Amino acid sequence: MPTAIFGSLEAGALYALMALGVYLSFRILDFPDLTVDGSFVTGGAVAAVMIVNGFNPFIATIAAIAAGFLAGCFTGLLHTKGKINALLSGILMMIALYSINLRIMGKSNVSLLSEETVITKLTEFWKQLKIDDAIQTGLSAIGIGGFIPKTWAILFLMVILAFIVKVAMDWFLKTELGLALRATGDNETMVRSFSVDTDFYKIFGLGLSNALVAFSGALVAQYNGFSDVGMGIGMIVIGLASVIIGEAVFGAKNIIRATAAVIGGAILYRIIVTMALRVEFLETGDMKLITALIVICALILPKVVDRQKEKQRKRKRLKAMKLADAEGRGQNLAAVKSDL
Repeated sequence: MPTAIFGSLEAGALYALMALGVYLSFRILDFPDLTVDGSFVTGGAVAAVMIVNGFNPFIATIAAIAAGFLAGCFTGLLHTKGKINALLSGILMMIALYSINLRIMGKSNVSLLSEETVITKLTEFWKQLKIDDAIQTGLSAIGIGGFIPKTWAILFLMVILAFIVKVAMDWFLKTELGLALRATGDNETMVRSFSVDTDFYKIFGLGLSNALVAFSGALVAQYNGFSDVGMGIGMIVIGLASVIIGEAVFGAKNIIRATAAVIGGAILYRIIVTMALRVEFLETGDMKLITALIVICALILPKVVDRQKEKQRKRKRLKAMKLADAEGRGQNLAAVKSDL
């Protein structure tokens, strides 16, 4: 179990970037973008093919981000210039990307097991710092040395990377461009009344969203050691689950807290799935069902809790009103007696 939980923490940190991208499109732009299932694979496909062909893995990852940005922009163009429904635009682009990803890879799967990737480079850099030795010594001293993973490199570095992206997103959303992007998602009609080109902000916002998704896809492909044409199936649901769980557990009163909640939600989602798969009657093939149930619970439970809180507030108000009414009657009775 400790090993499985640690693996889920690593996976959660990797998928946090994808969740931030989903948050940008669904929460900031209020755009139901299903391109995610395709752009996630695009990121992995571009990175894998470039690495296999001898490119530096960091350059390959940057190229994957650029490819995701272009995919998102095309979705935005279909919606804004082609006047296609937002949901349908994402679906069309997702379908098109399936064939595009096959073209990029040339086959359905590209192996990276014998290649040098960003993950291997970061792991080598981490080993030079000798932080693992210090952590292992500390954990062994308190009696949990048997559960120590081989390296903490991926977990620590990916969490740091996720928070760097989070801070950059927080800063961007407070700039003039970011505020216009948020305003477009909140009230497009009002923004248009100020002669602002909302089409540009939609295209740019969807590009940024899918760039983050492709970034996550590139890192996940390098972490798993392969890129597969089917690795993006259900990514949009996973992203939504991360956003919803994060907001339900950690709250989303402002942008800074909301983006932090998304990262926490991505990690928490992976832990929940890992623990659910440990149940005897559930199998690996049930993962999609588990994901759907998690999303359903995350959507329903907060509303149930809110209804209970509202009922409690009504009871308190009613009780206060009755007490005030009783006190008022007592005062009136006392006044009548004094007059007599």
